[in-house]
Amino acid sequence: MICYQPVMLSIIIPTLNAASHLPGTLSALVPGAIVGLVKELVVIDGGSGDETLAIVDEAGANVITTEKGRGPQLVQGGKSAKADWLLFLHSDTVLAESWIDEVGEFIRDNDRHKAAVFRFALDDRRRRARILETIVKLRCKLFSLPYGDQGLLISRHLYDEIGGFKPLVLMEDVDIIRRIGRSRLHYFQTTATTSAERYKRDGYIVRMARNAKCLMLWFAGIAPDKILDRYQ
Repeated sequence: MICYQPVMLSIIIPTLNAASHLPGTLSALVPGAIVGLVKELVVIDGGSGDETLAIVDEAGANVITTEKGRGPQLVQGGKSAKADWLLFLHSDTVLAESWIDEVGEFIRDNDRHKAAVFRFALDDRRRRARILETIVKLRCKLFSLPYGDQGLLISRHLYDEIGGFKPLVLMEDVDIIRRIGRSRLHYFQTTATTSAERYKRDGYIVRMARNAKCLMLWFAGIAPDKILDRYQ
């Protein structure tokens, strides 16, 4: 495994009552810090009432408390991070071991005008999860629309150039991907495995239909807060 000098990556994770999944997410990042790729871990908490803050404190993260909402939390995280490259990651998403070498190679070989996302996967062994993963793969290929649970690696230069995340209550991930654009987006082979808890709770068909409706309304120009009121 390559040692990276100088260190160059800030990892930014928004949290809200994430104690059940966060340890797995953080554990996958430790090797990146050991080899010198990760400069800092920034956790932006939206007011957790569980053990989230104790977990991130033990991990040595830079913890920032802000208003609830992934959009505003990501905005604050982007402002606070200090490295030349930023990796935004959900608190229930675990990166496969290959992320270190693939991210490191991407940073070394690409200019500041590129961004990248990981390959979507769910921690559910059932066939319905594989079907959803295939749908997401097709959506990315045809429409270049990865969601936030695929992570986002972006240079500070490009992040600032496009205006970063917006403080939206919903669709903040689609919004920034559209501003990055297809030509500047790379897809890693490394998987980002996200908790299937919401799909198991709501049912795959119901959750997928709800997500599709949110996306259609957003493209129709409906304000994110109006979408959230109807489909949360």
